[in-house]
Parts: sequence; structure tokens; C-alpha cells
Amino acid sequence: MVRLVADAMTRQVVYLPEDTPLDEAAQAMRDQGIGDVVVTHGPTMAGIVTDRDIVVRAIAEHLPPATTRLGDIATRELIMIEQSATVEEAVQAMRNRGVRRLLVCDADRKVVGILSLSDVALLPTSAAA
Repeated sequence: MVRLVADAMTRQVVYLPEDTPLDEAAQAMRDQGIGDVVVTHGPTMAGIVTDRDIVVRAIAEHLPPATTRLGDIATRELIMIEQSATVEEAVQAMRNRGVRRLLVCDADRKVVGILSLSDVALLPTSAAA
């Protein structure tokens, strides 16, 4: 059974400005039940920050969460995949780039969701597989 990225992705994308303090971003993640936010610089996407980034890049380095900004720890390389791609193609892209999340776009390159490894892991498996 071929599964498409559109069937597995999380459609909720939260955008926060790069000057948002980490503690506010963590609260937004908790309140929305998500593990990542897209970081913006004005109207443009500037990066992505995950809950793991906050722990590994900030807390473990003793950076104060109330004054450290998303822009200070964001991953600047944004990797996108079209929603019409297969889940296998997405997983291969994650492997090749060493990432756990991909931004999902439509044919016009507009972001429509995020695909994470946990989204893929939660897909039902076929009984015939």
C-alpha cells in the first residue's frame, strides 16, 4: 500500500517570530500538543525549532530560557517535500539529510503541514506486510 505524505503529516503548523523567548515557545508547544515551531523573520520562514532543540541547544548549555530567543537556536536549513510524495520518499529524504522533520508543501510551495518521524511511526501497518 502506497502511503502519501498528505495522509501522514500533521496539518497544524505554528509560526513564531525569531525573537520569541524559548520559555514562551515551549509553552506554545505544550499548549498546542506539538513538538516544533517554524521560526519567522518578518513574513519569511527563517528556521525551525523542536522541543529537543530547546533541551539540547539551550537548557543543556545553561542558556536562560526567558532571554534566549528562538532565532539563537533555530535550524536554518528548511527541508521541504511535496504532500503528493510517498512516505517512503519522505523517510529517505530524512535519512539523506539527517533530520527528523520535513516541512510539507503543496504544488505551489505553500507550507501545508509538517511530517515527523513520529507521524510515520504512528501509521497503521498492513496485515499483509
